[in-house]
Amino acid sequence: MDPKKFFGELKRRNVYRAAVAYGVVAWFLTQLTTQVFPFFEIPNSAIRLVVIALAVGFPIAMCLSWLFELTPEGIVRSEELDPVKARSARHATGRILDFIIIGVLLLVIAMLIYERRPFRTSAAGESILEKSIAVLPFENRSEDKANAYFADGIQDEILTRLSKIADLKVISRTSTQHYKSAPENLTEIAKQLGVAHILEGSVQKSGDAVRVNVQLIKAGNDSHLWADTFDRKLTDIFSVESEVAKAIADQLQAKLTGREEQVIAAKPTDNPEAYDAYLRGLAYTLKPVSASLPNTLGAQKYLKEAVRLDPKFALAWALLSYVEARGYLTQALQPTVALREEARQAAETALTLQPNLGEAVLAKGYYHYACLKDYDAAVRYYEQARQLLPNSSRIPELLAYVTRKQGQWDQSEAYFNEAERLDPRNVDLLAQHALSYIDLRRFPEALRKFDQVLNITPDDVDTLVYKAAIAQAEGDLPRAAALLAPLHPAAADDPGALETQVYQAILERRPAQIIPRLKEILTKPDPALGYFNGELRFWLGWAQEVAGDHAAAQESWRQARSELESFLQEQPENFLLIGDLALINMGLGDKAAALALTERAMALIPIEKDADYGPIPIEILARVAARMGEPDRAITALQKLLSIPYVGPLAPNGPLTPALLRLDPMFDPLRNDPRFQKLASGAPK
Repeated sequence: MDPKKFFGELKRRNVYRAAVAYGVVAWFLTQLTTQVFPFFEIPNSAIRLVVIALAVGFPIAMCLSWLFELTPEGIVRSEELDPVKARSARHATGRILDFIIIGVLLLVIAMLIYERRPFRTSAAGESILEKSIAVLPFENRSEDKANAYFADGIQDEILTRLSKIADLKVISRTSTQHYKSAPENLTEIAKQLGVAHILEGSVQKSGDAVRVNVQLIKAGNDSHLWADTFDRKLTDIFSVESEVAKAIADQLQAKLTGREEQVIAAKPTDNPEAYDAYLRGLAYTLKPVSASLPNTLGAQKYLKEAVRLDPKFALAWALLSYVEARGYLTQALQPTVALREEARQAAETALTLQPNLGEAVLAKGYYHYACLKDYDAAVRYYEQARQLLPNSSRIPELLAYVTRKQGQWDQSEAYFNEAERLDPRNVDLLAQHALSYIDLRRFPEALRKFDQVLNITPDDVDTLVYKAAIAQAEGDLPRAAALLAPLHPAAADDPGALETQVYQAILERRPAQIIPRLKEILTKPDPALGYFNGELRFWLGWAQEVAGDHAAAQESWRQARSELESFLQEQPENFLLIGDLALINMGLGDKAAALALTERAMALIPIEKDADYGPIPIEILARVAARMGEPDRAITALQKLLSIPYVGPLAPNGPLTPALLRLDPMFDPLRNDPRFQKLASGAPK
């Protein structure tokens, strides 16, 4: 056969056009299936079948285009056509194929533009940047399952290095820790987190040998962009963390500054034992309830060991300061002067060793916030740290807390929203945002935030307790009772939840049911609870007083006063402890002592300095004045309290509301006062 004549016949019969049209359509279908199938969780094997079918179909399609023509009468064999009609049919077929090619090419161009657009849409309807990534928990493949802390640490260190690249959006670990190491629904997870890429990995540690496997996945079509395996000795583990971060930056085409390249390659310590201790301490801070007493003590123990082994380990000093300052603020550790000094020294040591270490700058700011209540200084350090830690959700979160203290409620909400974009599934962050809504008495918005928390951690006790507290504040005691009834919190695990149940019984005026439980707990008080044991004795006395057992209440309050006064010597600036003592002295009838303690608390935390916690002593004053025959002072204080947002002093309850004024027995002496009746009715002043 004459090749020239054969190829001419191919052209005449539109086989070339058919081949181009088939190729363009096949490419389009391949891209479409890789995008759509993962969305419906159709396995990758189905995509492979589509590709194979399209490949097998190509020669068949070419044969059909040679043998048949498309005419107005339908499809007929080429040999059966009249030559004149054949030319007309082939021309018409060629135009149809041209239109198909042009149409599909336009779709291809649209798809390419879509694939390369700078952002997509997350599950929350927000834009998803193409240069965005979440690092899922690394699988621990070590034979010794106790090495899980090491896998957690490697994952966090890689994530930390990535987060220091300003050109990337990196989701915080607190949002990724809720997922499995290698989940199947990556596309859905990426939408929940608002990212375009996912990093998965595993760590296997045996003696001083470590193997790290990582793979970078494009979440939209579940395709693997890059993967590698690293075999290293413990002394060289930092090179793995640096190489992974650099490779991911290259894959995502992120621009690195010279300083960022140095930060990614930095080696925090030359001591492998110190680094191991640091990773153990870090693991405690990464736990879901990291601020609890056991986790705080565990983190403090190992971080102190890390800096003992390497006194120049700035990163460990910074984390130690943060853990101790948070323990001081949350009272997970006893807030003593000695603890405050330890937090200061750790932060300053970290800064002296590495002045440009973002974590050290942040630790110094947090010390000023948590320990000194110097909010202006805290903001200055946070803003400085923001330049060094561009993807840190903790910085806008901490700025949200500071501006809340400063009474800048709108600015605080903006910071909460900013933090949630980088940390969308951080339940502590979501809960704190909800608590701000409680302080503002915006209860429907608070409930929506708490529902977000429950979607991530179903049946979370603290969240259910807060929802019950909202029901109490709204005067809906049956709803509060239904939420609290299934809960059986131990005092050591959650004293706030227990106190909310006690308050519920008091508001219902049926405290007899809770008194035996409080007595049982206080028979063997947990020393780790510190002054909270004395606070529980105050609640026991209040329950006994409402139950009509005045003598028992007096005995409980005397014991509580004795216990708390000993703690006050070590914690002279603990205004919450002082407020407890004021209420206890009120119960014991010591008006002078109760008022003096209230004034002491008000001096320690004036409302001008702390818009969130500052009103707490004012509520204590309102309660003391109401019970001690000072109605004018009580009414003045209540008028002030009902007009401002703040944190409530009792259990996890928020600010006073008209409904709580109607229900709380402590305000019974004011019931006949028309001014109180107006406040309790919610009528405008």
